[in-house]
Amino acid sequence: MSTTLKKTLTPFALWALGVGYVISGMYFGWNLGLEKGGTLGMAVATLIVMLMYLTFTFSYTELACAIPKAGGVFDYAGRVLGKDVAFLSGIAQTVEFVFAPPAIAFAIGAYFNAFFPEASIIQTAIIAYVLFTGLNIVGVKAAATFEMIITVLAVGELLLFVGITTPHFKAANLTQHAFPNGWSGAFAAIPFAIWFFLGIEGIANVAEETKNPQRDIKKGFGWAIFTLAMLCILVFASSVGVAGWEAIVYRNGLSGETSDSPLPLALARITGDNHLLYHLLITVGLFGLVASFHGLILAAGRSTYEMGKAHNFPAIFGSISPKFRTPTVALVGNMMVGILALLSGKTAEIITLSVFGALTLYVIAMIALIQLRKKEPALHRPFRVPLYPLFPIIVLIVGIISLISLLVYNPAIGGIYGLILLISYGLFKIFKR
Repeated sequence: MSTTLKKTLTPFALWALGVGYVISGMYFGWNLGLEKGGTLGMAVATLIVMLMYLTFTFSYTELACAIPKAGGVFDYAGRVLGKDVAFLSGIAQTVEFVFAPPAIAFAIGAYFNAFFPEASIIQTAIIAYVLFTGLNIVGVKAAATFEMIITVLAVGELLLFVGITTPHFKAANLTQHAFPNGWSGAFAAIPFAIWFFLGIEGIANVAEETKNPQRDIKKGFGWAIFTLAMLCILVFASSVGVAGWEAIVYRNGLSGETSDSPLPLALARITGDNHLLYHLLITVGLFGLVASFHGLILAAGRSTYEMGKAHNFPAIFGSISPKFRTPTVALVGNMMVGILALLSGKTAEIITLSVFGALTLYVIAMIALIQLRKKEPALHRPFRVPLYPLFPIIVLIVGIISLISLLVYNPAIGGIYGLILLISYGLFKIFKR
């Protein structure tokens, strides 16, 4: 019986996974930050967050190449920060990867419902969960091949959107009512800017399934963050440039009910909502959601598997299917938790919970990187973060500020997240003893 994960992933597969984890953030959700900060406030928040992710990606790549393990931050923290911090980082990572997919699944259900009103949003979302969990169980090669195809389609669709909107771009639309709530608005927009990039760190969780992790992970991370940064700038500017930020936040274009579908709102201003290009965008837009949903299910499975393997979760979660050589029990367990979260109907709150987990992961990972440099200077590092220690320090500063912002504007969700960490840690101490 094989107890190891199968090594099949190439640099291009890693790029597709990295972009795929994140790309749904270009399609929905980020525009709600414009309501908080306006064009300028959201732009400031996005540039700060982009700086954090660029420096984080370089820093995390050093860790992933030096310690290519499926547990990601859990393994890095365990190496230098002790079992307690490692456990908390593993819980934070699990919260991020397990609670982001339900929000995306709901968006997938909403997309189908727009075309087929008789289709239940929740039922469609659950079907999607079962289908893509099944695909991940069958094997990482099949899952990665599907991810490559769907990610390329999603990137192409975003470039098509930019091409359609660019002739209608007006710089004046970027400056009207650009800073409605001052710097407090920019501060409040930070969590929405994070949604542009949330999940790229999932590349590290498939390190054990990469053919040559020490060489290939840095390529996958580098290509992915460059692609995402370019897409973020293009999508932001072309969406707002059509008719101002209000047009892609409010359903009626002025005020009132908000929408988390900025691209269709922008395109409707150009083509109307009955044009072939409009329907093409809506249809192909589904690929972006599916790419992130499917990719995050893959990353979540590896995170839960590593926690089970270390006996921080029940040991069965750390088992590998002898037939498929994938973490089947971890994938099914994550699906069940995700479906329960989906049934709560609290999509925005689930996204916020996932962001809390991600930011905690970033902060702990950077502390681990700095400590690893001190404690194990001779460790083989195929990639070294440039301008050390500047890059990890930037991540720490922006990550902590973002956590404070998230807590200030979402105290109830912050309380729930704190309870998850506290209860999990209490159970960990009891059962580990």
